[in-house]
Amino acid sequence: MNVSLRGAYWIFFALVVVYLNDGKVVRAADPLPSWNNTSPKQSIVDFVDNVTKEGSPDFVPPAERIATFDNDGCLWAEQPMYFQAIFALDRVKVLAPKHPEWKTQEPFASVLKGDVKSALSGGEKALLKMITATHARMTTEEFHEIVTDWLATARHPKTGRRYTEMVYQPMLELLAYLRANGFKTFIVSGGGIEFMRPWTEQVYGIPPEQVVGSSIKTHFEIRDGKPVLVRLTELNFIDDKAGKPVGINQHIGRRPIAAFGNSDGDLQMLQWTAAGEGPRFCLLVHHTDAQREWAYDRNSHVGHLDKALVEAQRQSWTVVDMKNDWKQVYPSRND
Repeated sequence: MNVSLRGAYWIFFALVVVYLNDGKVVRAADPLPSWNNTSPKQSIVDFVDNVTKEGSPDFVPPAERIATFDNDGCLWAEQPMYFQAIFALDRVKVLAPKHPEWKTQEPFASVLKGDVKSALSGGEKALLKMITATHARMTTEEFHEIVTDWLATARHPKTGRRYTEMVYQPMLELLAYLRANGFKTFIVSGGGIEFMRPWTEQVYGIPPEQVVGSSIKTHFEIRDGKPVLVRLTELNFIDDKAGKPVGINQHIGRRPIAAFGNSDGDLQMLQWTAAGEGPRFCLLVHHTDAQREWAYDRNSHVGHLDKALVEAQRQSWTVVDMKNDWKQVYPSRND
């Protein structure tokens, strides 16, 4: 079963909503079947019940039921490195014949030698250099097609799954559960907005207009008599850390009442969400499952989780222990 069909299955099976003649809503007995019956699951259900029950002191009108989700490490995996970084490395190899100068220029030279560790030793600066070099000088339509083709064929080095199969089944259920209860769900990610938009609707049920992410500059021009948007080799906006509340304000225009993340890069989004008036819900996914996924937090250069974990304990935010709170990590496979 592919991811999109599987998502539809769970929406139908686990999140069925039957409207009775008197207007009341009857929900399935277990709206989150891949979650163990531990406190995080109960806190989610309690929050949703409180904000959707008319007459409740915590009732929130549907228009204000905004939920934001980080992507890397929250909705899909992020180890051994961010998947967009793997995409950029693959693009360096594809584009190398057109750039002979890369044989002696770092970080490209190390990539072409197969030395990924050295290529990434330059940190964020090196990664951004590769991303701008491999993601630009093309139209938005061309980039959309390149991303789509890569996701259809590329496989994760550890699991052998397609990257869009490295999504978390419990989070797919959570997204559908929230939408079934009148929430509008958004992705707010440090990843590239146009890297995510080609596939998020099929995989998560989140349309492209509800994706907030980092971006490079684009400009309008006429090519062969056709109006196009061309991607430039210049950063426009970094939607990470303190940039996330800014991105939410610019793209969404409402403060979320619920926010979900997994790392220090999500801290400011959760803080800004929690600071609003009325009922608020903040959740961190803590990667504790070395057997089914990965176990990491403070010592990881990918998905570093330190300050946000301390803040979660101080603010009594919900923290998901992946090993103990999830029955299942990834969607089932038939291949």
